[in-house]
This record gives sequence, structure tokens and C-alpha cells, in this order.
Amino acid sequence: MTGRPVISATGLFTPDQSISNEELVASFNAYVERHNSEHAEAIAAGEVEPLQPSSVEFIEKASGIKSRHVLSKEPILDPEVMKPRWKERTNDELSHMAEIGVAAAEEALERAGRNAKDVDAVLCAASNMERPYPAMAIEIQQALGIDGFGFDMNVACSSATFGIQTAADYIRAGNACSVLVVSPEITSGHLNWRDRDSHFIFGDVATAVLVEDAAIAPDAHWEVLGTKLKTVFSNNIRNNFGFLNRASPEGQEGSDKLFVQEGRKVFKEVVPMVADMIIEEADRLGIDPQTLRRLWLHQANAGMNRLIAQRVLGHEADADESPTVLDTYGNTSSAGSIIAFHLHSDDLAEGDTGLICSFGAGYSAGMVFVRKVG
Repeated sequence: MTGRPVISATGLFTPDQSISNEELVASFNAYVERHNSEHAEAIAAGEVEPLQPSSVEFIEKASGIKSRHVLSKEPILDPEVMKPRWKERTNDELSHMAEIGVAAAEEALERAGRNAKDVDAVLCAASNMERPYPAMAIEIQQALGIDGFGFDMNVACSSATFGIQTAADYIRAGNACSVLVVSPEITSGHLNWRDRDSHFIFGDVATAVLVEDAAIAPDAHWEVLGTKLKTVFSNNIRNNFGFLNRASPEGQEGSDKLFVQEGRKVFKEVVPMVADMIIEEADRLGIDPQTLRRLWLHQANAGMNRLIAQRVLGHEADADESPTVLDTYGNTSSAGSIIAFHLHSDDLAEGDTGLICSFGAGYSAGMVFVRKVG
């Protein structure tokens, strides 16, 4: 028997700590001043390029970000550290990533009126796994008390939407009736907080999406009308860290083991790719893209979202048509579009259609067309 996938509920965990642009700039500029002072002679001799300070105006113009939530604020703002720091947990303790993933998953289950025995599988879909194995998904599964299976998947900023399609395919094939897609994104760990061009981009968060067969879903849910995934290889967004090629513990050497990108190239290449993909898939599903009630787009850059929405809707979208959480959450990788959906979907009326869409490193792009039921 073929199942019909729906989104029954979502969950969100937001860290208590937040860093404003003002705080971030003060920390970064203190580091720049110290660096330039320590290398003053070499800079004067033309042997070393001086570092340039950042500013609140630069950050907001470049990205639209005003603040971001993090799990480890104090060391990030310390000019002598500028990295998140937390106590390493033993093998018998719940990992940091699983802890926040469980929190988001529990909210999703509660909102759907579900408990652990109702769930068949857990997919941990995120950009940066805390370890290679055991799978984070299996740890989350164990912590929630789910009798089923779980595995990790990483498609960078599109991990959550790729996870939703994977879960939907399990439902369609009859291999599961209820699947949790959990995206704990501790992106502060892969960010170079000493890089002026990117030190402001990322924040930490966790989301969860409960994908189920319509036959068991709560009365109010979101019908999955169709999903579409695409990948195109590109080096323009990259992170070379891995257990075969570790980052150096200190200094700028090995900085490519953290997040790096060619921002202008990404903007130029991804915007038309994603917009065309949305329009083509909407047409295949018999949906006029200009009638989409709301776009929950990947929260990476305000300018990218504005242009994509304009191409899809045929006019410049307002905050109601394309809501943003980028200003307060920053870029949270795969979780961004799910946060937007979680916070800005309850007000839609039955029958309204919308699009959850992500895009990022790979390049990767994933989209989930949904319709409000109930």
C-alpha cells in the first residue's frame, strides 16, 4: 500500500545566548588592532598585509544579519580565542549535538500529539556532524526511546530538505509511517571568526520535522505535494576539515579547514539555478508559482532571497510572502528554511500552498511544495 506523506509538525530549539553585530564587531576589531600592532614593522615593510576592521553597517549590507544565537558566546567574543569552547563529554553522556536535536524533536512530537513509540525512523540531516560514528541519528533515537532505525546525512545547507524527501520516500514506499528529520546545526564550530568576510554569517540552532503518512497524521497538517532535489559540483563553498586532513589548532594556517566561500560567485550562480528549478517543478506539479502563498527560503543572504522570490512570484516579495529569520538567527545552514516554516506557517488558511526551499554548498538545492490541510 502506497503512503501519502505529510508534515505533521515541526520543532525548534534556540540557544539562550545571542551575539549582536555590535558585540561581534567590537571583538573582531579588537583582534584586528592587536594583530596589526604586533606586526607593525612587517606591515610597514610591506611584508604583511594589515587586517581591515569590520563594521555593523558592512555586515548588515552584506548579509541582512543583525544577530545570531550560539552555544558558546564568551570564548567566541574573546579576541584571544575567537572560537566556541565547551567541555568534552564522555561516551556515556549525551553529546551536545544530540542534546539540542532531542529538544527540537520532543517539541515536534508534542505538537503532533505523538510519542516515541509512534516513530519508525530518525534521520539526522545536518552540515557538520559532531563525530563520524556512532551516527548522531542513532544517539538521538536512543535518547528519545524510539524502536526503529536512524542514520546521518549531510548535504550541507540542503540537508533538511533532502532529509524530508528521503522521509517522504519511506512513507510512499510503505517502509515507515512516521519519520523524524532532525537538523542540529552547531555551525559556530566551522566558522572562522577571524575572517572579516565571513565572521558574521553563522549561528547555532536545532530543528525537527515530523513526516508521516496522511492516514495517521493529526487533522491539521501540511500535505507534501512534491519534492525536488538537485546537486551541481562547485568549489565556491567549501570546508576541508576531516579526520584525514585536520585543521591546525592555532593560527591562520589551515583556514580552509573551516568555512570558506566565493560569495559573489555563489550569488551569481545559485540565484538563477534555484529560481529556475522552483518554476520548472511548480509547472510539473500544475502549480502557478505566482500563486504560492508563502516561500520559506534558505536563510543565508537577504539579497539572494529577495531576487529568488521576485523571479518566482513575478514581483518583489514582502515579509508576509517571504518571511526572514536571518536577521536574528543568522545563517543556520539546513535549519534556516525550517525555522522560517516553523515560526511563520500557523497563520495560513486551509488550501494555501507554499514552498520550503534550501540551497548551498555542493551546490545543492532542495524544495518541498506543501498545502495546508485542516
